[in-house]
Amino acid sequence: MTDSFLYAAVRTPFGRYSGALADVRPDDLAAAALTGLLAKAPGLDPARIDDVIWGNANGAGEDNRNVGRMAVLLAGLPTSVPATTVNRLCGSSLDAAISGSRAIVAGDASVVVAGGVESMTRAPWVLPKPSRAFPAGGLEAVSTTLGWRLVNPRMPAEWTVSLGECNEQLADKFGISRERQDAFAARSHALAARAWDDGFYRDLTVPIADLDRDEGIRADSSAEKLARLKPSFRPSGTITAGNASPLNDGAAAVLLGNSEMSGTIGLDPLARIAGRAAHALDPQDFGFAPVEAAGKALRQAGIGWSDVGAVELNEAFAVQSLACVDAWDIDPEIVNTRGGAIAIGHPLGASGARILGTLAHVLRERKQRWGVAAICIGVGQALAVVLENVTT
Repeated sequence: MTDSFLYAAVRTPFGRYSGALADVRPDDLAAAALTGLLAKAPGLDPARIDDVIWGNANGAGEDNRNVGRMAVLLAGLPTSVPATTVNRLCGSSLDAAISGSRAIVAGDASVVVAGGVESMTRAPWVLPKPSRAFPAGGLEAVSTTLGWRLVNPRMPAEWTVSLGECNEQLADKFGISRERQDAFAARSHALAARAWDDGFYRDLTVPIADLDRDEGIRADSSAEKLARLKPSFRPSGTITAGNASPLNDGAAAVLLGNSEMSGTIGLDPLARIAGRAAHALDPQDFGFAPVEAAGKALRQAGIGWSDVGAVELNEAFAVQSLACVDAWDIDPEIVNTRGGAIAIGHPLGASGARILGTLAHVLRERKQRWGVAAICIGVGQALAVVLENVTT
């Protein structure tokens, strides 16, 4: 067996719901990320790509079931390049990267592109198909943008509450205040704005549809301003539109390969994928699932939290992020040093590849050896990956 390395990463800027990317189809978003990634390795013959593994949480509309294959075709890659689409909801593109790295470790592939896409704006409404023709009653169109839909009545009610209610329960369980959540959210915006101003994301993004910067970042945000927002899920709750990730559109991709492919790719690797893990628990506790997922990945890598110098944790909600950081008992200042999903955005299928690519670049920037990328996933799951910086 051989090691798997991350050679390059790119993403589109993330657009707000019904914002700058509203007119861009998800398959076109995916193709843009794929094209942008390959532009970073101009010496790589696209025909040498063994597989494209793409994440997508919807698939019900223009995603067209296998949006990975659609992206390959739309990006003009040889038709001989295969592609598949995986769905682990919010973790889909991190799942794609994990699958790609495993294929390389097993010797089944030498070069793999992994990534993901989501257009939450263009997610369609769906109608349940009646089991018999000409039903007498009406049918309700259901949004596929986010969360449960067409729920099986056999599911226990406590499993199928809204994502927001799940995280209000997490706030109750761990005593995480509204004030802490708003402060965490304000930090996310400040760090993301600074990262763009510093030029950190210029090398990690490819403009699309005249959007050259993440659309949702509010540089003037503050805990005081966020404190004025009304709770979104409970009348006296703690979660608001300001301390949770928004709905977004975007795509992200990473280029993976074994060590022998450096000359073929034309790049030196950024990081070695040293550990990977999945974890699951009760569906309503999904926000806390990264705690054990990261622990498993660290054990696989043979290191502990004391070795970790950078963490990219997808900020689905401020409360779940704080619960995870508290449980890990790590310095919060090493977490999301270039902003997180509350500011940058969370287009479901793209976020895993975003945090993985960002982590590799943060490790290089901060000259740290070890980092963790972790993401919570609706219905009680999480994924985590450990990277080892190989640029120092």
